[in-house]
Amino acid sequence: MLKTRGYATEGPTSKLAPFTFERREPGPHDVLIQIAYCGICHSDIHQARDEWGGAIFPMVPGHEIVGRVTRVGANVTRFKVGDPAAVGCFVDSCRTCESCRNGEEQFCEVHTAFTYNGTEMDTKTPTFGGYSSQIVVDERYVLTISPKLPPANVAPLLCAGITTYAPLRQYEAGPGRMVGVVGLGGLGHMGVKLAAAMGAEVTVFTTSRSKERDARRLGAHQVVVTTEPGALDPLANRFHMILDTVSAPHDINAYLNLLRRDGTLALVGAPPQPLAVQPFQLIMKRRALAGSLIGGMRQTQEMLDFCSAKNITADVEVIPMQQVDTAYERTIKGDVRYRFVIDMNTL
Repeated sequence: MLKTRGYATEGPTSKLAPFTFERREPGPHDVLIQIAYCGICHSDIHQARDEWGGAIFPMVPGHEIVGRVTRVGANVTRFKVGDPAAVGCFVDSCRTCESCRNGEEQFCEVHTAFTYNGTEMDTKTPTFGGYSSQIVVDERYVLTISPKLPPANVAPLLCAGITTYAPLRQYEAGPGRMVGVVGLGGLGHMGVKLAAAMGAEVTVFTTSRSKERDARRLGAHQVVVTTEPGALDPLANRFHMILDTVSAPHDINAYLNLLRRDGTLALVGAPPQPLAVQPFQLIMKRRALAGSLIGGMRQTQEMLDFCSAKNITADVEVIPMQQVDTAYERTIKGDVRYRFVIDMNTL
């Protein structure tokens, strides 16, 4: 077994603190990765504080992982020692169900082994995430990243990037398509960059006029401040797709009204309370309200390759491991432009 250093929380009200645990020795198909950077996702906070229920403690969060390969199993073919590598939101799945066969492992119908706050395929052994010095993963669930991009800025692509890329591809963001992005945070800023790079005309909806300059810098063609009276009125029936990244309670009916016939509002934010939907906002224009998770391994690699080709990364603030609790509080307040990333060399 491999002695591994990390940071863990012992319960929903505990702070993150140094924690030592064991990883398995790499098997024939495994890759050992020394972690260089790990992004802080808002879901790390939700799960560390058991706000979604079902938390497993002690918990080592983190599923936006980039680093370098330090050991490979005898049968590994895709990686060699020294290669840059990345791990996202899950580290295994059954590989045989319909979803896995179709490259949609995130929807595995048997068991998805999430990178942390989950269990390995035996459904018993807890998984520990990227707030740690190293990780062992089967090569099928490890991603290649471009050495030309700064690794700290690549890390959030493993969740925020694929979380926004997947629905943009599903609902065909591209030239001639009007795409709205609700919220300009960790998810929203990636949604704007990706939608603009795909060729869509992008409108950002934000409650803060102070974010207008950033939104345009990121690629937005129009910025709407939703707190201003009547701001949404001229935009009714305009959008082919709206990407809703907001994780707080809000009125989605106002945004459904902005969709044209057969338009789709895709939820990627996860408010803790149910959202009220007015049925006629859907019925009268045959609009759709959809949800989206992340992507499978194939699409996540596609996203990373797209970002490499378009020179897209996340806007980040790099912090030492010891500032993680402060970063959590700042994330909740929206006091980050736009994603915290932990330098794991400070562990």
